[in-house]
Amino acid sequence: MKILLVGLGDWGSNHRRVLQSLPVELFCCDADAEKRKDALHFALNHRDFLNDADAVVIVTPGPSHFALALECLEAGKDVFVEKPLALTAEDCRRLADAADARGRILQVGHIFRFDPATRWLRAALEAKKFGPVRMVRGRFCGFKRPRGDGGSMLSDGIHFVDLFNYLLAATPRAVQAIQHDFLGRGMDDVSILSLEYPTPAGPVWATVETDYFTPGKHREVTVVGDELTAVCNYAAASNKITTYENRRANGRSVAGPVAQIDTPGGEPLRAELEAFLNSVATRAQPLADGWAGYEAARVMTAAMESAKTARVVAMK
Repeated sequence: MKILLVGLGDWGSNHRRVLQSLPVELFCCDADAEKRKDALHFALNHRDFLNDADAVVIVTPGPSHFALALECLEAGKDVFVEKPLALTAEDCRRLADAADARGRILQVGHIFRFDPATRWLRAALEAKKFGPVRMVRGRFCGFKRPRGDGGSMLSDGIHFVDLFNYLLAATPRAVQAIQHDFLGRGMDDVSILSLEYPTPAGPVWATVETDYFTPGKHREVTVVGDELTAVCNYAAASNKITTYENRRANGRSVAGPVAQIDTPGGEPLRAELEAFLNSVATRAQPLADGWAGYEAARVMTAAMESAKTARVVAMK
């Protein structure tokens, strides 16, 4: 299989590392010739290799995603696009529609869906181990180089928005967001999202917190149910999930027995790219398809409106 990788920046170089270890013929493209890094097939313009490729992996700045992905889909190629799929929900919908109309595979880089810890959480939720879920929380915080193509909510918060959509098998019906720009870059470097998810057992309240100022690296998700609470540290190399059986005593909640969940290892990026190659080969629908990217973008669009208007925004 011939794969065209467009973009060799910090994250694109990780894609390249993984793809070079998979059974593909890799073509690389970046506008910066210094990023050639001994690539066997390298070009400054993606069109030099587009006709030769079976599929395209796009790891470029967010504002370029829509035009690049649409061009590749219209050229008859299967496409993987790093998140966000596009900067607006409408452009995401256009890409998902274009993939469906042409029978093409379109996968979005919502990498947390491919972590073994997520598989455990999803299976436990489907098995009703938590009882009715009341609340989910996510913290994606820590010192890091702020991206230049989006604030902390769009760059980082979208990860856990998509993760919650996947775990709860739902999309929010109401969104409220608070943002701050302490660095003076013209985009948020702190954001707090409050989401209300409708579920058969009743509404679930979700929060997603992002910032660039909390010391350390925090990639934490907490799922609170009537019968079980799970804390997942996605930044940990192993033993990511700790569960607490919930108890009621004297009118308050207390933690019951604690368990450490052993989940398989493996690099989520590798699992994600292997899944894309499998979808290209078998035509199976991706776990994170274009419509998943669209739903995450819908939440981001509502959150940005909420942050500007200081109002709760109802999802349409």
